[in-house]
Parts: sequence; C-alpha cells; structure tokens
Amino acid sequence: MILTQNAERAPDRLAILYIEIKRDLISRGFADEIDWQDQLSLEGITENDFLREAAWVIISSGMSEYVVRKKFPDISRAFFNWQSAKVIRRHKTTCRKNALSCFGHRAKIDSIIFMASYVAESGFKSVRDAVKDNGIEFLMQFPYLGPATAAHLAKNIGIPIAKQDRHLKRISRLFGYSNPHDMCNAIAKTIDEKVSVIDLVFWRFATLQRNYLERLALLLKQFDMIPT
Repeated sequence: MILTQNAERAPDRLAILYIEIKRDLISRGFADEIDWQDQLSLEGITENDFLREAAWVIISSGMSEYVVRKKFPDISRAFFNWQSAKVIRRHKTTCRKNALSCFGHRAKIDSIIFMASYVAESGFKSVRDAVKDNGIEFLMQFPYLGPATAAHLAKNIGIPIAKQDRHLKRISRLFGYSNPHDMCNAIAKTIDEKVSVIDLVFWRFATLQRNYLERLALLLKQFDMIPT
C-alpha cells in the first residue's frame, strides 16, 4: 500500500496522525522515552553518553530490542559502566573477558573496544567535533556502523536524523515517501517537532504490535488519506 493523496495535503494529515500516535504512546507510559529523545543535543553529550550509546547501537545490530535490554546491564558493568574511554582501553583484556562471559559475540565486543580506544587516543572533544562536522560519514568508519546503524547512533546522540530502520522504511512507503528521513522531515516542517522524535514515535508504535501497518491504514482512512 502507498498513499495516493494530494502532495500538498499529505504532510498536514500525516502530522495529525503523528500527534494522535504520540498521544497514545504517552498514555501508555512512553512519555519519558519521548522526552529523552527530545532533549538530546550533541553539545550536551558526554564521553560516558557517547560510549554507552555507541555500544547500545553496536550490540543492537541484527538483534531485537528486548534481547538487548536484557543483556545490556551486564555488558555495561563489564565496561565499567562506560566510566571513560581511557579506563576501558587500560583494562581492555578484562573488559573483553567479562563482556564475552555474558554476551558471546566477539566481533561486537571488539568493536566496542576499538571505538573506546579511538576515543581515548583522539580525545572525546575531537570525536564530538568530527561528528558535528561530518555526521554519519565519520561514524561509518567504525566496525558495525554502516549507513543504518550510524544513523541510529547519530540520532541517539542528538543529531536530528531518522534511522533507516525496517519498520520506518515500511511506514514511509505506506505514506508514499522513498525513505524515513523524507517522511519525518515532511512532518517536522508542518509541526514544531524534531525529526528524531518523529522517528522514535513511529518506531515505538511499530514495536508494540505486529499489525502496525494495518492499524496505520485504518487511521489513514480516518484522516481522509486513502491507501491503495
């Protein structure tokens, strides 16, 4: 299904649909998650934040959020709760051993150590400036950070971008957009909302139910947007 509607009207209808979905998520207890995303800014990100979010994205690659949430507290403890890149580099053998004892994916664990070592050697300010200047192109030099995962990390450290998540790709196609960023950007131009927050709202909506596309199709009809 794709949206067949006057292009000038679609963003307004999408914005209404987005607001309804956001209200529903807030009523279901996701206000803190939405507020967290809304308040993120690259300038406010610390080294601890960066290491934690990078590790989260690396571990999440190809895995469900449910599994990652179960594993991540133990992984964090193995890396001294992301105290600093220098601490991780200094104790990388211990970090690797402890992390592998609770999560046996050696390549992902080594990728986290590589990232921490880079930050330790370059300095976090230098890394943050490089992200600010070059965005996901800079992040893509690291293992396990391809176009989709680099965008995921960029979003999680405050860059207003939509990730190329499989759920968001399906939703953007339903709405007649070629990619999630164009969809989220169209809505962001209509209402005072960050692209990254719009991304989060649609993504969280999709994770809560298997038939999210069918439910969206019904909502589209309510707002005079007929999918075919």
